[in-house]
Amino acid sequence: MPDCRMSDSGYRSSLNDPEQRQALPLTGIDMISETACVREYGLPPYRVVVIHGGPGARGEMAPVASELGQRFGVIEPLQEAASVGGQEEELKMILQMHAALPATLVGHSWGAWLSLLLAARHPDMVEKILLVGTPPLEQRYVAAIDEGRLERFTADQRREWREITSSLAAAHPQEGFVVRLAELAAVADNFDPIPDERNAVDVRPDLFRAVWHEAAEMRRDGSLLATVRQIRCPVVAIHGEDDPHPAAGVQGPLATALGDFRFLLIPRCGHTPWIERQAQRRFYDILDAEIRGSTPPIGTP
Repeated sequence: MPDCRMSDSGYRSSLNDPEQRQALPLTGIDMISETACVREYGLPPYRVVVIHGGPGARGEMAPVASELGQRFGVIEPLQEAASVGGQEEELKMILQMHAALPATLVGHSWGAWLSLLLAARHPDMVEKILLVGTPPLEQRYVAAIDEGRLERFTADQRREWREITSSLAAAHPQEGFVVRLAELAAVADNFDPIPDERNAVDVRPDLFRAVWHEAAEMRRDGSLLATVRQIRCPVVAIHGEDDPHPAAGVQGPLATALGDFRFLLIPRCGHTPWIERQAQRRFYDILDAEIRGSTPPIGTP
């Protein structure tokens, strides 16, 4: 059975300090399967759900859940399913078991896509969606991601990035390649990160390869955006101005596909706003305001 309080692999930060871990508003841990689990923050009812990216970056949103848990009831699923449909079903089950529905979803990167897919297929479960660092939803914007990253790398990092991305196309890439790719991406994806602000993340290369291959094909064939068009709840995209994932690839497609959509661009901010020195407070202020619009804070009848 995994330790859902902390991971023994991935990024490290001051959250590995036992005294600081105990200070987190982590109020419960429930196992969904032998490896998937849910962490609870704050007090019930749990109307806010933070959904990690990757796919397979389990635990990356613990700092966001911890911050929001000071004011709202929050759950943080650590997902295990190895397919897009499996992750949707797993998230649906988690919400049915643990969340006060309809819930507000806060999805980061791949988790933003997963939030959209769940809301499209189960509209009664979702009150509102807050997207953070969303990957572009149309294939024509994809090349710009690597172009933006490569501009920020050193020559050695560019060479290593190209070698790893080429190796991931092989039938049996080395397990450590996905973790190293995530480390390199963090160099390029963030604008002014706070040192040691990243928490421990349980990076799962097997989930990344299995789920992302399928998700990327959905973007390529247009089925991702076709599904998103079914969404009826409000959607707000929060995006860093310095995120190499092009803002136009999020704002344009979603503005066309959705009836109730807003796009908020944060200056001096990369792909992960909660670790950005110059944008962290602005990011949390936006989340608070948007959540309060649909979810009462703790203590509100």
